[in-house]
Amino acid sequence: MTGGLVARHPAFAAVAGPGARLERVVATDAHEGAVYRAADDALYFTTVPSAGVNAVARLSLGAEPVVRDVLRPAAAANGMALAADGRLLVCEQGGPDAPARIAVLDPGTGAATTVVDGCGGLPLNSPNDVAVAADGGVWFTDPSYGHLQGFRPPPALPDRVYRWRDGDLAVVADDVDKPNGLAFSADGSVLYLTDTGRPSHVRALDVLGGERAGSRVLAALPGNPDGIAVDDDGRIYVCVADGVQVLDPAGEWLGTIRVPGAVSCCFGGRGRDVLFVLADTAVWAATLHATG
Repeated sequence: MTGGLVARHPAFAAVAGPGARLERVVATDAHEGAVYRAADDALYFTTVPSAGVNAVARLSLGAEPVVRDVLRPAAAANGMALAADGRLLVCEQGGPDAPARIAVLDPGTGAATTVVDGCGGLPLNSPNDVAVAADGGVWFTDPSYGHLQGFRPPPALPDRVYRWRDGDLAVVADDVDKPNGLAFSADGSVLYLTDTGRPSHVRALDVLGGERAGSRVLAALPGNPDGIAVDDDGRIYVCVADGVQVLDPAGEWLGTIRVPGAVSCCFGGRGRDVLFVLADTAVWAATLHATG
């Protein structure tokens, strides 16, 4: 064990190597959508929604960490990803009167515009997480959690995973229960998906030529697996109730980064060796031997 890094398999040493440590960066309302932006050495995230309203916030990672709002109010913004042009792709779950959509947000001005808000003339449910493929395709999950949590109308569409590319929206997975977190492997050949349905699990979607080519359950995980990240060596980092579980590409559980209540995570820092973890009341940073 190195601080809050607990090994379960000898291979975890490649993650919790020399100099690995876990520390709290700042106590703040930090819930979902962890995105590191190298251009301004800042971490972006969304806050806990209340009655379908929250904020997109920015944490400056200098000697004195500073948190400020980029957009408030936001329509239950959840997962986010970095677009190719440096803007933020935001999953807005919507509200009783606000549409659910994928929006693109300028982190400098707070201006947001719609990317996609429906399928086949029907409104999206409550987009949860988003990932960008190497070809520019925007993949996102759309479970019905907004309705189940009482701030969205009954769903008009099934819970699905979609891909938006070149102005076209395609269903890439409808054999899911409650699709949640998304992250591509370093080479883009696999899209990892957390499903918080029953039984909760992590699934691997094979991607070939920008299309889904297969699917398999990688690991069954208790504790409602949520946010997910992948390092350069193919290990998968999954946020669960007691922290971040680290899996190898075959789904073997290697160890845990102990951050109780972990919801979202992403790699960042100047050396790309810091895993930032959001746990609703704080932002944590695990400096690792791995990069992502």
